[in-house]
Amino acid sequence: MNKVIILLGPTGVGKTGASILLAKSLDTEIISADSMQIYKGMDIGTAKPSIEQMAGVRHHMIDIVGPTEAYSVGRYIEEVVPVIDSLHKKGKIPIIVGGTGLYIKAMTRGIFSGPSADWELREELAALEEEQGGSLHSYLQELDPEAASKIMPPDKRRIIRALEVCLKTRQGISELQKKATSPLPCEFIKIGLTRDRKELYKIIEERVDEMIKAGLVGEVKKITGMNPDKTPMQAIGYKEIAAHIDGKISIEEAVGLIKKNTKRYAKRQFTWFKKEEGIHWINISGIYNSNEIFMHIRQVLGGLYAA
Repeated sequence: MNKVIILLGPTGVGKTGASILLAKSLDTEIISADSMQIYKGMDIGTAKPSIEQMAGVRHHMIDIVGPTEAYSVGRYIEEVVPVIDSLHKKGKIPIIVGGTGLYIKAMTRGIFSGPSADWELREELAALEEEQGGSLHSYLQELDPEAASKIMPPDKRRIIRALEVCLKTRQGISELQKKATSPLPCEFIKIGLTRDRKELYKIIEERVDEMIKAGLVGEVKKITGMNPDKTPMQAIGYKEIAAHIDGKISIEEAVGLIKKNTKRYAKRQFTWFKKEEGIHWINISGIYNSNEIFMHIRQVLGGLYAA
C-alpha cells in the first residue's frame, strides 16, 4: 500500500519549516491540510508558507479558491485524491501538513455526507441558545440521543451542526456517521509535534503581534471588501479584525481576542488529535530551530521504516 506521511500538530508548533526540510530530503511535495490556507488573499492571518518557502518545495491545496466561495471537507477530499495519486505515480511519498483535524480525519477514517452549511438556521439556533442556555443540547437529546451523549453541552458549535444535520436531512448525525465514506487506501504514517503549553502560547502571542506588524488589518479590509463567504470570515484573526474595522472594538481588544481565541483553538486541536489513532508524538519543547525539529522527525521516521 502506498505511503503518505502526515505531519500534524497545533497552530504555531513549528510544522512549516520542518515540513519543507523533510520534503526536500525525500524529494517530494507538500499537501496542505489547513481549511483556511485554501483561500486566496488570506495570507498573513493564516500563516501561509512564504513565497520563498513554496518556491523551494511545491505546495498543493493552498490558494485554490477565492474568499467569496464556499468550501467543504467533501470537496477537499475530491480535490486532494488526484494530487496524492499523481505523487504516488511519480514514486514520491506525499507529505500532508496541517492542523485541521476534520481534513485529516476525512483522509484517514472517512467522512459522512452531510448537508452544506445553512447559516440562517445556524443563526436561529444560536439565538435560541442565547435566550435559553442549554436548550440546544436538550433539543439534540430529543432528536439524536446518541449524538447528544457524545457532545458536551458547552460545545455549541458541534451541537448546532448536529441539529442542522437532523433538521435538514431528517436523520440523526450519528446515523449518517455510521454510513461514512471509507478512508483513502493508503498507509498513513502520522507524526505529531507537541510542545509545552506555556511555550506554545508564548509563540502564539508573538506570532499574532508579527501578523499585525505585517499588515493583517489591511489584509482583512481587502477581504471584507470582496463580499466574502461566511466561512473564511469565521477564521481566527479575520473575525476579530473585522469587528475592529466595523468600529465594534479597539485594535487592542481585537489583538487580545485573536491571542485568546488562537490559544483556545490550539487547545481544541490537542483534544482532537488525541482521538486520532496511531500518531507518533514528538515533544519539541525548548526546540525552535527547524533543522533540529526536522532531525527529530527523521529519527522517528527512520525507526518506523526500520520496524
